[in-house]
Amino acid sequence: MPSQSKQTSGEVYLLPLTDDGAPDVPGEYIYLPPPTDPVYIVRFAIEGTSSICRQGSLWVNAPTAGEHFQRDNYREYKLHPDFSRTLEIDVPIVSAGAFAFYTTYTALPDFSASSPTAPEPTRTNTYYIDVCPNLTLNGSHLPIDALSIFSLLSKSMGKYPTDWEKHLKGIGRRGYNMVHFTPLMQRGRSNSPYSIYDQQEFDSLCFPNGEDDVARMIKNMESKHGLLGLTDVVWNHTANNSKWLEDHPEAGYNVDTAPWLESALELDTALLKFGHDLEKLGLPTTLNTIGDLEKVMAGMKTHVLAKLRLWEYYVVSVERNAKAAVEAWTAGDIAFPEGGFGSSGVGGLEGIKDWPLKRKADFLKKGFVGAKELGPRYHRRIDPQVGAALLTAIYGRCDSEDQGAPDSGAANSTMTRILDELNLSFYREYDSDAAVIHEQLFNRVKYVRLDDHGPKAGPITAENTFIESYFTRLPQNATTKKHSPKSLALVNNGWIWAADAMKDNAGPGSRAYLRREVIVWSDCVKLRYGKSPEDNPYLWDFMARYTRLMAKYFAGFRIDNCHSTPLAVAEYLLDEARKVRPDLAVFAELFTGSEEMDFVFVERLGLSALIREAMAAWSTGEMSRLVHRHGGRPIGSFEVDEVTGSDQQILQNGQTNGVNEASASNGQVVHRIKRSPVHALFMDCTHDNEVPAQKRDARDTLPNAALVNMCACATGSVMGYDEIYPRLVDLVHEKRIYSSYFSDHEVKTGSGEGGIGGVKKLLNQIHTLMGKDGYDETFIHHEGEYITVHRVHPKSRKGHFLIAHTAYPGYGNGNPGLSPAHLAGTKAKLLGSWKLEVDASDSSKEAVLADKKFLRGLPSRVLELQGIGTDDKANETVLTVPDHFPPGSIALFETWIPGAEHSEGLDNFIATGARKAFSELSLVDLNTVLYRCEAEELDFSEGREGVYNIPNYGPLVYAGLQGWWSVLRDVVRNNDLGHPICNNLRDGQWAMDYTVDRLERIAKEEGYQSLHGPARWLAERFDAIRKIPDFLFPRYFALTIQTAYSAAWDRGLELMSDDIRHGQHFLQSLAMVSVQMTGYMKSASLYPDRSVPCLAAGLPHFSSSWARCWGRDVFISLRGLFLATGRYADAREHILAFASVLKHGMIPNLLSGGKLPRYNSRDSIWFFLQNIQDYTKMVPNGMSILQEEVSRRFLPYDDTDFAYDDPRAYSKTSTIEEIVQEALQRHATGLSFREANAGPDLDMQMKPEGFQIDIHVDWETGIIFGGSQHNCGTWMDKMGESDKAGSKGVPGTPRDGAAVEITGLLCSTLTWVAQLHKAGRWSFDGVKAKAGPKISYSDWSSRIEKNFERCYYIPLDPKDDSQYDVNTAIVNRRGIYKDLYKSGKEYEDYQLRPNFPIAMTVAPQLFTPEKALGALELADSILRGPTGMATLDPSDLNYRPYYNNSEDSTDFKTSKGRNYHQGPEWLWPTGFFLRALLKFDLMRRDTKEERTEAFQQITRRLAGCKKAIQESPWAGLTELTQKNGEFCADSSPTQAWSAGCLIDLYHDAKELATE
Repeated sequence: MPSQSKQTSGEVYLLPLTDDGAPDVPGEYIYLPPPTDPVYIVRFAIEGTSSICRQGSLWVNAPTAGEHFQRDNYREYKLHPDFSRTLEIDVPIVSAGAFAFYTTYTALPDFSASSPTAPEPTRTNTYYIDVCPNLTLNGSHLPIDALSIFSLLSKSMGKYPTDWEKHLKGIGRRGYNMVHFTPLMQRGRSNSPYSIYDQQEFDSLCFPNGEDDVARMIKNMESKHGLLGLTDVVWNHTANNSKWLEDHPEAGYNVDTAPWLESALELDTALLKFGHDLEKLGLPTTLNTIGDLEKVMAGMKTHVLAKLRLWEYYVVSVERNAKAAVEAWTAGDIAFPEGGFGSSGVGGLEGIKDWPLKRKADFLKKGFVGAKELGPRYHRRIDPQVGAALLTAIYGRCDSEDQGAPDSGAANSTMTRILDELNLSFYREYDSDAAVIHEQLFNRVKYVRLDDHGPKAGPITAENTFIESYFTRLPQNATTKKHSPKSLALVNNGWIWAADAMKDNAGPGSRAYLRREVIVWSDCVKLRYGKSPEDNPYLWDFMARYTRLMAKYFAGFRIDNCHSTPLAVAEYLLDEARKVRPDLAVFAELFTGSEEMDFVFVERLGLSALIREAMAAWSTGEMSRLVHRHGGRPIGSFEVDEVTGSDQQILQNGQTNGVNEASASNGQVVHRIKRSPVHALFMDCTHDNEVPAQKRDARDTLPNAALVNMCACATGSVMGYDEIYPRLVDLVHEKRIYSSYFSDHEVKTGSGEGGIGGVKKLLNQIHTLMGKDGYDETFIHHEGEYITVHRVHPKSRKGHFLIAHTAYPGYGNGNPGLSPAHLAGTKAKLLGSWKLEVDASDSSKEAVLADKKFLRGLPSRVLELQGIGTDDKANETVLTVPDHFPPGSIALFETWIPGAEHSEGLDNFIATGARKAFSELSLVDLNTVLYRCEAEELDFSEGREGVYNIPNYGPLVYAGLQGWWSVLRDVVRNNDLGHPICNNLRDGQWAMDYTVDRLERIAKEEGYQSLHGPARWLAERFDAIRKIPDFLFPRYFALTIQTAYSAAWDRGLELMSDDIRHGQHFLQSLAMVSVQMTGYMKSASLYPDRSVPCLAAGLPHFSSSWARCWGRDVFISLRGLFLATGRYADAREHILAFASVLKHGMIPNLLSGGKLPRYNSRDSIWFFLQNIQDYTKMVPNGMSILQEEVSRRFLPYDDTDFAYDDPRAYSKTSTIEEIVQEALQRHATGLSFREANAGPDLDMQMKPEGFQIDIHVDWETGIIFGGSQHNCGTWMDKMGESDKAGSKGVPGTPRDGAAVEITGLLCSTLTWVAQLHKAGRWSFDGVKAKAGPKISYSDWSSRIEKNFERCYYIPLDPKDDSQYDVNTAIVNRRGIYKDLYKSGKEYEDYQLRPNFPIAMTVAPQLFTPEKALGALELADSILRGPTGMATLDPSDLNYRPYYNNSEDSTDFKTSKGRNYHQGPEWLWPTGFFLRALLKFDLMRRDTKEERTEAFQQITRRLAGCKKAIQESPWAGLTELTQKNGEFCADSSPTQAWSAGCLIDLYHDAKELATE
C-alpha cells in the first residue's frame, strides 16, 4: 500500500469527504490549478470513524511522479479508523487531467443488541478531480483564462507556407496567443473539414510535405508570432468515402453490427427510390407550395409506408407463434414464468379461463423476446413454454388418448385470438412511429425546399435528392466483397433536437433513424465504438493513433460534437492524448441541454472550458447577462482562501476552525477548495454563428468584441470577424480564400481601416494581462443600449473599465445617453474611445460577395471619439460619454485606487501578526475577545455597552469576534455582498470603531492588560482599511475578523490538552464552548467576596447574576469542559468553591456566589462527588486535591443558616476528603430539613410543603430515597406555574423515591472510596447508620450491586417478573430499566427516560451486559432524536414533546411549560447515552473490526450534533429541541452540559480504544 506520510510541499488543497465518501466541497466540483514544482498536494480528510472507514479503502488513480496516467490503475489507501481523529491522506498532483477517486467499504449495519447480518462490501460513486493544464508560451505560463484564441478554416488559408505565414503573422500582431485550426487532415468528398477522409494523413493540399510542414508551422507560430496551436478532434464520424471503411465496415453501424437498424435502412432505401421515381409516379418534383408537398407526402404513404409493411418489424407472427405454443403444449413443454399466474396461483387455474382476452395477452409478455428494441421482421416472439402454460391453464394438460380432451386445433384457434389481442398494442406502437415518420419527413422537406429561412434547395433530382440519406452504401469492389452485404450500408451521423447526450441515437434503445428524427450529415459515417476497445479493436486503435498525432503538435483540442461522443470513448482518447502531452488544454462544443449534464462531461473529461457564443445574444440585456456569467466574481468579493500569507498555524489534524481557509504550517499553505463554475471559452463569434452584419448591426462588431474581451475567461474570435465579413463562411461549400487587411499591414493600436484589428490588439493585450495576473472581479451595469464593465485585480485593485454602446437592429445612430459612471475612490485614465463605421449597404455587400477568389470584409473604419469625460473628484472619478457616441462605440479606461497601490501588501498586512498579538491571551481573556452575549456585556460594562446591532438584520449574538464571524461566515462563503452587514460596513466605519473601542476599553480594566495586543493589532489593520474606498470595507473587514478570529481560536486550542489540539474539528468546537462559558462577571462569582471566572450554565438564559452558576450544571459539565480539555485549574477552582458551601451533606443548586445558596437538588451532590473522583483520575497528581483545605461557608455537620458576612462564615476549614466523607455520612444518617428562607421570596411557585427535603437510605438495598410529590430534586426540575391550569406548585416531574442516576452515581462514589481505603489512600472506612452499626463503603456498594437489577430491571418476559420487584399490571414497556424506584406515583417508576445511561456510564458493574445493551437498543430507537434524547417514552400518556414556556392555557400538562421534561429532546443526556452504548457495545466485541463498528455506530449518531454546532451562530449546542430535533424557541441556544457531555464521550473513546 502506498505511504500515507505527509509530502513536503508549499501548497495543500484540503478535500474533506462526507460520511458517504462524497467530496464535501461546494457543488462537488473539484477544479484545481495547474501542477507546480514542487508539486502541490490534495489532502483527503476523512472523519476517523465515518461509515467509509469500516474495512474501508480510498482508491485514487492520480499518477505519481514519473508514472503515465492509467485510468484503471488505482492506488489503495487503507483507512485506519480512529474515533477522535481526522484521517489524512496526501496525494501529490504531478500532472493535469481528470483523476478519479472512490472508496470501498463494508456498510455499517443497523445497531442491534443481537448479531445482525453483516452487509456486503460496497463502493461509493466515482468522483473526479480536474487539474488545469499548465500551458506555456515561450517559456512563460499562460493561464487558460488568459487565452485569446483565433479560429481559422484551414482550407481557406491559401497557399502554404506563404499565405499561411502572412495570416499567422497578422493574427499574432493583433495580440492573439492561440490559433484554433479546423481539422487539418485529408478531407472527404464533401470538402468539409469535419468530414475527414484519412485521420492519419494531413491535408496534402495545405501541407505538401505532410507532418513535416505541420511541425515547422507550429514551431514558427510559437517562436515568431507568439501563438499556440489548437485543433479540432473529430471522433464521432468519418467521411462517407473514407477508404478504410471498406476494410472495416464494423467500425460503423450496419445491419450486421446493429440489427435493430434494418427497418430504418429499408425505409431509407425506399424513400430514395420514391424520390427518384416521383416524375414516373406523376408527383411534382418541384415544390412550390404546401399543396405540392402534401401531394408528395400522400404518395409517400402509398408507395413507401404501405408497401414496406413496416409493422412487421413490430408485431409477432401470429401463425408462427401460435404453432410454437401449441406444439409446446402438446409436448408437455411448459414453463411457468416468475410470479406464475399472479394471485391465481397454480391451484386456482380454473379462474384463468375467464380472464379477459387482454389479460391473457399481457400474460404472454412474460418471457417475451424483443420487447425493447426492433430487429428483423417478426423479431418479436413469445416464449412457447409460457404460451403452453397459458393453454394448460385454459384447457388442462394435453392428453392425446383422452377422447374428450380439446384438440390442437381448438388450442391453436384460442392462441391465435390471444396473439391478435397482443398485437394490438404493437400495431398502435407502429402507428405512432409512422405518424412521427410522416411529420419528420414533411417538416424536413418543407424546411429544405419551401421555408424562407431554409436553403430553398430547388427541384428534386438524382443529385438533389428528395431526402438526405441516413445511410452510406459502400461501393461494391474486391475489398467489400469480403464482407456480408448487410454490413455495407453504414449509418450517417447527425444530431437531434434536445437529445439525451448519454443516449446512443443509433443504439438498440433508439428509433431515431427509423422515425427520421436525425438531422443528418450525409457526408459523415457515424462510428460505432461499443463500450470498450474489445468491442471494436481496430477503430479504437485507429482513432487513438489519430489522437496521439494531434497531441504531438497541438497544445489544445477542441472536441467536435462532444455531446455526441460516448464518454468512455472520450476518456480513452484523451488519456492517449495526455500520454503525449500531459498539459493538454481541452475545449468542447457541448450542447447537452442541461448544465447538470454539461457538468458530467466536464468533470469526467477534465475539460478546460466549454465554448460559449456571444452571438447567441438577441438583445443588449441578454448580452449583459452573458458577460455577467463569464465576467468573474463581483468587485469587492470575499475570499474564502484569503489568509495565504498569514502566520496562522494549521492544526496537526489538518482541520482548520472552518475559517482559516488557508493557513501556513511547516511551510505549507492549506487551501479550502472553492466553488468553481464550469469555465468558458467565450467567443465573440464562431464558425457556426451568423456575423453581426447578418444578425445585428455590423457596427456591433466592436462593442461585442470589447465586451467579450473584458470577461474573466478564455476568449476567442474567428477569421472574418475583425475584418467584418458580411456573412458566415460556409464550412462545406466555400471555395474562396481569406483576405485580411491585418495580414498585409502593420497593426497599429487604435483607429484604422479594414476592420477592428487595431482596437482588438489592445483588447487582446489587456485581456491577456488581466488573465495572467488574476483580475477576476467584475462589475457589470446594463442601461438601455449600454453595457459598462469594470474588471479589477482583487488585491492590487488595478483594473480596466469599458463603456460599450451596442448596436442591435433598430438602434439607429442616436445616443440615448448613459448616466454618469461614479467610480468611488477610484482614479481613471482614458486609454481610448472609438466608434466603428461600416458600409453595410446592399450594394457594398454585393460587391464584396461578388469576389470569386477572396473572402473580404465590408468597407469599414474605426475612428477615435473625443469628449469622453473623466472628472477627477476628491473621493471619486465620474465618467461621462459625449453626445456623439453612436451605437458601435466604446470607451476604455485604466483604473486604480490610490489608497490601494500596495493593497497586495494590505492583504498580507492584515493576514500577518495576529498570532503574536493574541499569543499572551489566557482562556479567560479569550472569553472576552471571542464571546460575551448581550447580558454578559451589559453586566461587565454596568449597562453601558451591549452587542453590536446591524441595521435591517439585528444584534450579534456575541460582542466578541465570534459574534462577527457567525454572521460573516456564510456571507463570505456565499459571497453575499448584499447582506445587511455589508451595507452597514459600506455606509460607515461603526463596526470597526466598535470592535476596537470595545477591546481598548476593556484592556484598561484591571486584569485585562493582555487585551492591549489584540486591540492594537485590530486598530492598525482597521486604520489601514479606512484609507481605501468604502465599497471594499466588507472584504477587508471580513478578512481582518477572519484572521483575528482564527488567531484567537488557535490560541484557545493551544492552551488546551493534546487530545483537543489534535482532535477532530467537532471536538475542538465542543472544547471552545468551555471558553464561551467561563469568564469574569461583576454580578456572579464562585465566592461572595472575590471575583473569579465562573462557568455559566448556558447563554444567554443563564449568563449573569444568580442564574449563571448552577451546581448541577457545573458538575455535569465539568469533566468535559474542564478536565478533558486540560483546564485543570478551572476544574479545581469550581470543586473547591462548591465544597466550601457544603451544607446538609449537599451542595447548592443555585450558588449565588455563596451569598444565598439554595439546597433543593438531591442529585447535584452526586455529580459533584463523581467529578472529584474524575479529577483524581484525570489530572496529574490529582489525588492531592483530597488534602486541599477549604474554608466552610457553613459549619461542618451543622445545618444552622447564617449570612455570608456572619463571623461564623468561613471560620472553619475542611479537606476535600472530609467534605466527601461528610456528604456520605449525612446521607447515611438521613436528611430532613426545611429550606432556609422558605416561602414565596425564595420560590414563588413552590407550595409550602415543597420546601421540605427528606432523604434516607434503605439499608436493605443500600439505595438512597428522597424527595416528595411536592418538589423536584433532580435535573428534571420543572415546577408547575399556571393558576389558569391549576398546575401552580405541582411538579411536572417530581422524581421522588430513588432516581436511577442517583443510585448509579452513589454506587460509583462508594466503589471509588472503598478502593482508595483499601489502597491506604482514604482515611475513612465507612459511615454510621442513623440507628445501627457502622457500614463500610464496600458493604454499602455491595448491597446496591446485589439489589440493583432486582429493583430496577423490567424483564422482557412477564414470566420472569417474580424475580424482580415488578408490578406486572403497571408495566408499559419491557426490557428497560426503571427511571425511579418506589416513587410517590408508582407508574412513574416504569417510565422509559434517558436517565439510566448515566448509571450505566458511572457504575457499569450494576448492569448485566446483555440486559444493558437491550435497554440501550430500545432507548436508541425510542428516545434518541437527531441531537437530543426524548425525556419521555412517546408511548407514555404524559408524553408532550413541544415545550412553550409562555403558553398559559388551561392544559394542566403543558401550561407554562410544565412539560419541560415530558418529551422534549435534551442534548446533554445524549453524551451519557452514547458513552454507555459504546462501553457496553465494546464488551461484546472481540475483533478489531467489531470494535471499529462500535465506534462507527457512535459516529453515525453524532451527525446531528456536528451539523448543529457547525450551523449555530452561538457556536454551541442548544439546551433542548422539540420532537425530532425541531427548533425550540425557549431553549438556551448554547448550553454548557450539552457540549461537555459529548467531550466526555471522546475522552471515554480514547481510553476504551486502548483497552
